[in-house]
Amino acid sequence: MPQIKSILCPVDFSEFSVNAYEYAQSLAWHYKAKLFLQHVLYPLHGSFAAYGSNTESYEKGCRQLRADAEEKLQQFVTRHARTEIRPQCFVQDGWATDLILSLAEAQAVNLIVMGTHGLRGIDRLMLGSVTERILRRARCPVLAVRKPAHHVISSVHDPEPVHLRKMLLCTDFSEHAHRATEYAVSMAKEYGAELTLLHVLEDVPRSTDLESATEKMAKQLEESIVPKTRKGCIVKVAVEIGKPYQQIIQLALEAQTDLVIMGARGRGALDTAIFGSTTYRVIQLGSCPVLGVHI
Repeated sequence: MPQIKSILCPVDFSEFSVNAYEYAQSLAWHYKAKLFLQHVLYPLHGSFAAYGSNTESYEKGCRQLRADAEEKLQQFVTRHARTEIRPQCFVQDGWATDLILSLAEAQAVNLIVMGTHGLRGIDRLMLGSVTERILRRARCPVLAVRKPAHHVISSVHDPEPVHLRKMLLCTDFSEHAHRATEYAVSMAKEYGAELTLLHVLEDVPRSTDLESATEKMAKQLEESIVPKTRKGCIVKVAVEIGKPYQQIIQLALEAQTDLVIMGARGRGALDTAIFGSTTYRVIQLGSCPVLGVHI
C-alpha cells in the first residue's frame, strides 16, 4: 500500500496557503511524516532592474528580500502551528512550478499539498495556475486544497485538526484510476473513513437499459476492491449518469465529502489547459479538497 513519509507544502502566505498548511500539518502528524515548507520569490533579477549596473546594491537588495521572506515564513509557521511538527523551511527565487517540482524530487516527497483559489470561468482555465501545472507534472500525488463547503478543520486545539470521515473515489477503471484506488483504500483505513466508489456513465445511447447498465457497473465497482483489501473500512458504491465532473461535484456536496480522490493524467497539451479535464474541473468547481494521483 502507498506510504506517506514526507510532505511538501508550498505557500504564498494567502488564505489558501493557510488552508493547505492545516492539511499538510494534520497529514504529517497522522502519518508521522517529515514536513517541508516552501516559499518561492519571483525571479529577483526583475525586481531590481532600476539598479542597472550597480551590482553591490542589487545583491544587497536580493539578500534583504530573501531575509524578509525567511522571517515571514517563520512567522507563518509560528502563527499557524497546530501540531508539534516543525517543518523544514525553504525560501527560493525563480519560477514556482520548476522550483516546487525540483524540491519535491530532491527530498523524495510522497505528497505535495497546495492551496487553490477554485477560480471559475474559461479565462481562468486558459491561464491555469501553479497548482494545476504541478498536478500535471508531479511524480507524486498532489492534494489541491480549497476551503471546504462544510466544516472539516477543528477550531479547537487539536494535534490532528483535519478529520477525514468521508472520502469519494472517482474511477473509470483506467490505470490511473487503479493507482488512485490504492491510495483511497489506504487512506480510508488510516482514518477509519467511509469510502464511496463512484463511476459516471457518460453519453449513454438511448437504446441502453439504464437499470441493467447501472447494476452491471455497480457490481464491477464492488469487485474492483477485493475483500482482503477492503477489510477495515466501510465501502459503498454509486453509479450516476451525466457529465463526470458535474456528477462528482454534486455527489461530493450532497454527501458532505471531506476528500475526493481521482486519477490524474499528466498531460501538458493546450486543449487540457483550455478546457480542463474532469480532475481539473472538480478541483476548480468542487466543494472540497481533491487528491490527484498519477501512475
